[in-house]
Amino acid sequence: MSISLADAMDACPLVAILRGVRPDEVLKIGETLVHAGFSIIEVPLNSPDPYESIALLQKEFGETVLVGAGTVLTTDAVAKVADAGGKIIVMPHADTAVIRAAKTLGLYCTPGVATPTEGFAALAAGADALKMFPAEQLGVPALKAWRSVFPAGTSFIPVGGIMPDGMRPWLDAGAAGFGLGSGLYRKGMVPGSLAERAHAYAEALHELRSKR
Repeated sequence: MSISLADAMDACPLVAILRGVRPDEVLKIGETLVHAGFSIIEVPLNSPDPYESIALLQKEFGETVLVGAGTVLTTDAVAKVADAGGKIIVMPHADTAVIRAAKTLGLYCTPGVATPTEGFAALAAGADALKMFPAEQLGVPALKAWRSVFPAGTSFIPVGGIMPDGMRPWLDAGAAGFGLGSGLYRKGMVPGSLAERAHAYAEALHELRSKR
């Protein structure tokens, strides 16, 4: 049985975005992230053989880690992710057809939104959380404003430019978690280098959560 999005976010609300990862290295990368405490792993579909990587991660870690795809642009891609065993669909945009396709197949879906209009439409289509993207452009003031008008309990996940020492303002504003791209993993990175970054993020988050 797969872990739920709620349980994964409660354990560690950091989404590891493995853009560029290859199937022949993905299990070592995944193991490194699991050891650092990560519970959500995303393989962007513009990576080499992404569906194979998703299948490998799901088979190895699927009971304790929520595995899925990022940069999902079409309903056809949603079906392929489901066939590979992925459980969460992450998008750079808020195409409601893609969101509905994910929900029809029983997958979690976190679409990318940059305006309240997109955010409300995504929630109406069934989105489980809203990916604030690009976070460095939107900024913390946007999250504060959005939280005053969106339904209570809406989960906002900033993605883009998030570093360990920059998480506090977002958490104080009500962010539910973060998507971590190149600050965490870059194409070709070896597990040792990834471990250092992964632990830095996990430890920073733990310290911030312990003070709340």
